[in-house]
Amino acid sequence: MANGAETLVNTLVDNGVEVCFANPGTSEMHFLAALDNPRMKSVLCLYEGVCTGAADGWYRMKDVPASTLLHLGPGLANGLSNIHNAKRASSGMVNIVGEHSASHLKYDPPLTSDIEGLARPLSHWVRRAESATTIAWDTATACAKASEHPGQIATLILPGDTAWKDAGTPVVPQGLTRARPAPDQARVDEVAKVLRSGEPTLLILGNKATRGRALELAGVVAAGTGCRLGSQFFTARIERGAGRTPLERIPYAVPLGQAFLKDFKHIVTLETKEPVAFFAYPDKPSLLKAPGTVVHSLVADDEDSALGLEMLIDALGLKGAAPLVQERIEAGVPSGALNPESIAQALSAALPENAILVDESLTTGRQTMGLTMGARPHDLINNMGGSIGYGTPVATGASMACPDRRTFCMVGDGSAMYTIQSLWTQAREGLPITTIIFANNQYAILKAEYTNMGAGQQPGPQAMAMIDIDRPTIDWVAMAKSMGVPGVQVDNAEDFHKAMARSTEMDGPCLIEVKLY
Repeated sequence: MANGAETLVNTLVDNGVEVCFANPGTSEMHFLAALDNPRMKSVLCLYEGVCTGAADGWYRMKDVPASTLLHLGPGLANGLSNIHNAKRASSGMVNIVGEHSASHLKYDPPLTSDIEGLARPLSHWVRRAESATTIAWDTATACAKASEHPGQIATLILPGDTAWKDAGTPVVPQGLTRARPAPDQARVDEVAKVLRSGEPTLLILGNKATRGRALELAGVVAAGTGCRLGSQFFTARIERGAGRTPLERIPYAVPLGQAFLKDFKHIVTLETKEPVAFFAYPDKPSLLKAPGTVVHSLVADDEDSALGLEMLIDALGLKGAAPLVQERIEAGVPSGALNPESIAQALSAALPENAILVDESLTTGRQTMGLTMGARPHDLINNMGGSIGYGTPVATGASMACPDRRTFCMVGDGSAMYTIQSLWTQAREGLPITTIIFANNQYAILKAEYTNMGAGQQPGPQAMAMIDIDRPTIDWVAMAKSMGVPGVQVDNAEDFHKAMARSTEMDGPCLIEVKLY
């Protein structure tokens, strides 16, 4: 007979969860033994935030949940920031959290904690396995929950005795999956009426509407009606570049966002909500739309955008029309100083077809991404939750999901320090990832936010000491080398392009430190 841990792993795989990003401890040894299963890919991560971020990246590229293995309450707590990011990105994930056996918990050992209490705020579903004989049922339910649309965070707590006892004959629930519904016809007819009116209208696409069939259909609507297509500043995954329907990115800064939206009479949302400022600022609004702008929900979060857009196209009489697509913009090799424009030019010239671009460059990327629309077709992944330290773990999971594609991860030096352990896993797994560290030796974004928040024009010496990270200066190339990843430092646009182009010919990971002055 299989024990509870073996049954758990078998049930995960039977339900399509075929990878586990793990950082195990003593309580999880039977689960660790069960991972020695040829049907399950297990990946060691040196920090739990890398585990949960990698699971997020896997889902974003696969639309199938990954699992994580976390050690008791502290291990879960270490992974929560990237669980937060995954939740905001609607990524499905099954977290397996070890726990003391029931007979041991009554003695209040040092690692005892309220795991349910830690998990609940960022999980859609939490359950403690009470018996080895119910573990198959619990696991199948967790997998079904994580596989819903939008993706859900499922957390299953595994006491040690539940893992090592015999599980008996597995019993699993049936009929847990459901098809994504189409939107209500009345909503579709209302939006069709708005588009026929000719009044300035913006369609804002989110989640799965930003790729695949839905994105192409949105291009048909734009070409046929003259409406504009946009996305939130941060989006889970966008298919973009030459030959794909382009989306305009609503600016991050409140005044720029207001200026972008001021002339629209109507905003139509698909799997997202109306634009909201990322933070509250003194004397600035939270909602970015102009007074009098009407917001219409075409496709709700749990509905099917492709079906909704097909219904809209039928209502508009546009069936068979060609979509709006982005032309290729050939970018020459840049030279000279590094700035958002030359960085964007280098990216456009160097990105290979079907690359994956994970962006956590914060200050640099705010301007750069808008200038790479005409690059070769690629996927762009953003941080939806705002908790930094997501970039290198998400790139790790995305590359695990798509090992035949080169992944580029653009990350600021301050963010990279949160989860730099990702490089070790990338080296161990031989993943084709180019990590680009924009090194300005400070949390540069906070200098701008200091002024935006009305705290003053310039930080004083003590405040600046909380923003600068140059005493001591971090040697990124040496750090990468210590974890098995070759690296190079560049300080001009031409060398940056050369380094990126060379990286596309490599089989495994590499790092480029971009010195910004």
